[in-house]
Amino acid sequence: MNGSFTLWLRALLLTLALGLGLAGTPALAQDSAQTTASERHNNVQAFTDARRGENQSITFQAPADRQLIQSEGETWRQWRNGPITVYGGWAIAIMFVALVLFYAVRGKIRLEDKPTGRLIQRFTMVERLAHWSVAACFVVLGLTGLLLLFGKHLVIPLIGYQAFSWFAVIAKNLHNFIGPLFFVSIVLFAIMFVKDNVWQPIDALWIKKAGGLLSGEHVPSWRFNFGEKTWFWLGVVFLGLLVSITGLILDFPGNGQIRQDMQLAHILHAGGAMLFLTLSLGHIYIGSIGMEGALDGMKTGYVDETWAREHHEYWYREAKKQAGQPVDAPVPHGSATAR
Repeated sequence: MNGSFTLWLRALLLTLALGLGLAGTPALAQDSAQTTASERHNNVQAFTDARRGENQSITFQAPADRQLIQSEGETWRQWRNGPITVYGGWAIAIMFVALVLFYAVRGKIRLEDKPTGRLIQRFTMVERLAHWSVAACFVVLGLTGLLLLFGKHLVIPLIGYQAFSWFAVIAKNLHNFIGPLFFVSIVLFAIMFVKDNVWQPIDALWIKKAGGLLSGEHVPSWRFNFGEKTWFWLGVVFLGLLVSITGLILDFPGNGQIRQDMQLAHILHAGGAMLFLTLSLGHIYIGSIGMEGALDGMKTGYVDETWAREHHEYWYREAKKQAGQPVDAPVPHGSATAR
């Protein structure tokens, strides 16, 4: 007997009861009202039971996750639209403003001595190719990721839903296809530069003097100073591998991942990416407009000897010795006239 016929029959019995004077019986009226309400609300108890997280009987093949209603999905949505979007957006904005203010107050870090015109090789062609591969993938992934995360807040109000849908489709596909290439680039880059990013005793002096960024002191270092080493280990290795591995989990869902795995991977991926983007602004600033001559090493592979001596003195002296060339006088560390 279907639901419609049941309701029709109960209405008929209720009409007969009224006619016979039985509708005044409290028990019958209450039972009729409760039963009708239960059917009207489509059996709420069944959905309450389903939300407990128990496995359900389903008619199609699925991974280990056989929950009909997954409450963790709401938790994922709140994290994605809440802390990751809000705090991540503010972190990037604050870092950008801080660098603008730093540049306005401190200005570009310039060379104290005049360039000699003599060049010293800082990066080989292979090393520069590895760096620019990581950088190019990073820029594409960063821009497309930001578009997908903030599009509904910043882009849709400007161009509308239909136009944004085209940008979103392009961004999603670029993001998905560039991701694996970024992972390969990160691994090769890390292997190539790990030997020059280990701890050395002189790094303690760099930490003590904060690299001389505020005081203007020359702080010697080997090929990379402690700030660059921190970016290598925290940014490139840890965050780079974090967003790459979680990205691969999201890119290739047909490998036994259940929905909770995908949601956790997305939270780690988006959160790590926002931190990665925030810290990268400092690296990009110093490597471009923040320091005179810094970009030359990655553009041509060579830097002026004055730049090498003032910023990486130990590495400069070692390179000159290996080339059998005379070494200039050391930079007076802590000098008030230093950079």
